[in-house]
Amino acid sequence: MAIPVLTPDQLDAQASQLHDTQAWQSIVSGWELTAPEPGPPPAPASAPAHAPGRQPSDWRSLLSVPVDRLIDDALRTLPAAPPPERPLPGRLGAVLPDRVHAWRRVGQGDLRPSVHLGYARQILAEWGWQNTPYRLRNARGARCVCGALLTAHRLGYGSPATVNRAGAWLITELRSQGWPGLIGPWNRAPGRTAADALALVDAAARRAAAAGH
Repeated sequence: MAIPVLTPDQLDAQASQLHDTQAWQSIVSGWELTAPEPGPPPAPASAPAHAPGRQPSDWRSLLSVPVDRLIDDALRTLPAAPPPERPLPGRLGAVLPDRVHAWRRVGQGDLRPSVHLGYARQILAEWGWQNTPYRLRNARGARCVCGALLTAHRLGYGSPATVNRAGAWLITELRSQGWPGLIGPWNRAPGRTAADALALVDAAARRAAAAGH
């Protein structure tokens, strides 16, 4: 199975190009707006008459729709089940070539960018964060932020298009924080820490999830 040969800096550039498109800006322009809270229901004109043979305390007499419909509506609004959890390979897996893990992509479907970012965060948390320029990982197997996105894909979490969208959400979050450049220079900025990287990925995941992505 072919493994994409993108490097972290190539992913960074592609995500930036996606972020700058008009279509992407239309997606993110109103992500933080929520629907107004519903007001109190209007008071009924008159109290409903109780059905014959049914006690006034019977809660079913207060329903305006059938119980079966209420149940169906509630089930349809439940969130989709999360993808099954698969633990990361151990520390040895962190330093092995990505092609060794290609089997993990077999049978895996696509993910939302927010879920993909969650797996990237897991990689940074468990395998470590690093800020070596233009390296997918260092000798210990630690990843930069873009490297974590690519590694999540190569471990079977999300398609190449999802990786680009996850990167664009990271850039969207960086723009909201006042950072004008790409992810890589942010990752390598003096004084940057692993905690900063995790916080950025968390914020981008929340932003993407709030937009339904």
